[in-house]
Amino acid sequence: MHLVLGTAQWGWNVSRTEAFQLLDRWQKAGHRRVDAATNYPINKIPGDFRASEKILHEYVQAHGLHDLHITMKVGSLDNMRTPEVNLAPSFILMMADEYTRMFGKTLGCLMLHWDNRSEVSEIRATLEALAKAQSEHLLTPGLSGIAHPDAYAQANEELKLVFDIQLKNNLLQSDVARYAPLLQHGNHHFYAYGINAGGLKIDGVYPENSTLLRRGGNPETAASFLERLQEILPKLNTDFVRPPLKTMNHLGLIYTALDPRFSGMLLGVSSLAQLNETLDFWRNVETYDYGDVWAALRKL
Repeated sequence: MHLVLGTAQWGWNVSRTEAFQLLDRWQKAGHRRVDAATNYPINKIPGDFRASEKILHEYVQAHGLHDLHITMKVGSLDNMRTPEVNLAPSFILMMADEYTRMFGKTLGCLMLHWDNRSEVSEIRATLEALAKAQSEHLLTPGLSGIAHPDAYAQANEELKLVFDIQLKNNLLQSDVARYAPLLQHGNHHFYAYGINAGGLKIDGVYPENSTLLRRGGNPETAASFLERLQEILPKLNTDFVRPPLKTMNHLGLIYTALDPRFSGMLLGVSSLAQLNETLDFWRNVETYDYGDVWAALRKL
């Protein structure tokens, strides 16, 4: 199971200095995978377009790194949360060249980001460009935010590309069923994001600067789920001699880590304290048996 450090908040809620600290800690813990995108941070400030990748590039250059594995998502034309994308073959190949020049051997995956198309012939042309990028630059092809996975599965029948695929998966929402056409055809690698359910808190207490409220979420929509979760947690925390489950982050880590369909998960941490807490509990997931927790969470 690969852990992947997310960069969606860099240049927004995470400063350059804080991002450097996260990368220092990430490498010290032995992890190398980092997820980025052309349109990060998606904060609707035009001047911040591509700010996240600039921070990552500066860090890679300053430290002379060669062993990171960077996933770069491309297609979006702004950071305004609009559906405007360019997934034309020429654009894909141009971005493959540009990011290879920027990141060198640390660029491991070129991923299509946000595609609402359903026309198989158009998608096939884009995939042919990804196949060429894979051949020329040894980049793994990837998909994220795909509206029609069935069309992608059909377009990929002859090319037989093996994708890294990012999809939302948490206790409240999962896109696994929607991606079934790809899951059933090919040995693709699935990576979960949003494992904390958008910042949901077990105790239901949200400060004004909480992630859930900042993103416009409504805690009331999950009230029934939280009631059921609070009913089963005491038993799950006393049945065995192991560290207790205290946060949605703990539950999210277990919920994805024990799911055999996933190869990894993205961590959207925005502070060094959050990263340390996550890495500390990840050691518990690797050490102790949380199989009963996973089974109970799936029933919810």
